[in-house]
Amino acid sequence: MRWAARQMRFRSEDRLGVTFHDKVLNASEDQVIDTYLLRVLKTLLDERSVTRAAIKLNQSQPAVSAALRQLRDAIGDPLLVRGKSGMVPTAYALELLEPARRALGEIEKITIRRATFSPPDCVRRFRISCPDYISGSFMPDMVRIFRREAPEASLEIVSPEPSFDVESAMETGALDLVVGNWPTPPKQLRGAILLSDEVVCLVGDCHPLAKRGGITVEDYEQAVHIAPSPHLVGQQGVIDVHLAKEKLRRKLVIKLLHFNLAPYALVNSDLIFTTTRLFAEHFARLLPLKVLHSPIVFPSVDYHHVWHERSHYPDEVRWLRGILKKAMKRQTGVVRLLGTQPDNKGR
Repeated sequence: MRWAARQMRFRSEDRLGVTFHDKVLNASEDQVIDTYLLRVLKTLLDERSVTRAAIKLNQSQPAVSAALRQLRDAIGDPLLVRGKSGMVPTAYALELLEPARRALGEIEKITIRRATFSPPDCVRRFRISCPDYISGSFMPDMVRIFRREAPEASLEIVSPEPSFDVESAMETGALDLVVGNWPTPPKQLRGAILLSDEVVCLVGDCHPLAKRGGITVEDYEQAVHIAPSPHLVGQQGVIDVHLAKEKLRRKLVIKLLHFNLAPYALVNSDLIFTTTRLFAEHFARLLPLKVLHSPIVFPSVDYHHVWHERSHYPDEVRWLRGILKKAMKRQTGVVRLLGTQPDNKGR
């Protein structure tokens, strides 16, 4: 009855133009939802489990259960109810999730701006998602700079999976930065171009085309090729999509699960690997390979780094973005650096 009465009061407030944000922060005259309860609310709705929420919040399960009771009493809604596969949020709770996220984001901006970041004293762990075909070239410099400037901190580089949800991982703080070469990076995230690369052909140094020192369009179509498998079954890679637009075809005889295996397969073979110059030059320094200009003009490949709004202001993530740019600058002898290009959402 108490929940029903409060829900009736909230519904009448809706007609008066009271927002969900107002409801969460001013649930009743005698019960205020503070930052802690707001964080518990968001985590419970994300995790849909008191146990998992308690682990994520580093709280005891009884403490989170008590907070849930406070939230239910203040908001006037059960928020989480039992379903067939566990706890499920009520329809009203789902309406409160986005306002709770926004409110926490605004609170975080206020508190984070006051913190002073000192790299030598930092002990936190940073996490960057980056495909292995990109990370191999700049990672030695990235690690060197990171260890020199923040010797007590730790860095974890993870490779994205096909089902990887970039926005959710960054929203929850599971990732600090994501590096990728999307044709169009996620618009809902902040980001900037790190560098722009060209497409080339990579072959073994004993390949007939390597000895000749050049390659024509006819050579390209008649040769045999190797390529990584697309993430999704039935999906075409960007190279084949562009070739189809140009009404060209290639004989793809080898497909590999991992991008970084392709250079090793080129050694002592008659295969051609169409890739970026950054990647090709890196492996040509390690293996008996030769980089050839592509006879086909492909669009340039832009490498972006993106981050969530929640991590735009903290000094430690700004520092991380800075050392990533420093590491990329070491590649300017190979590709054209665009490190001064502004963020796609501004400051």
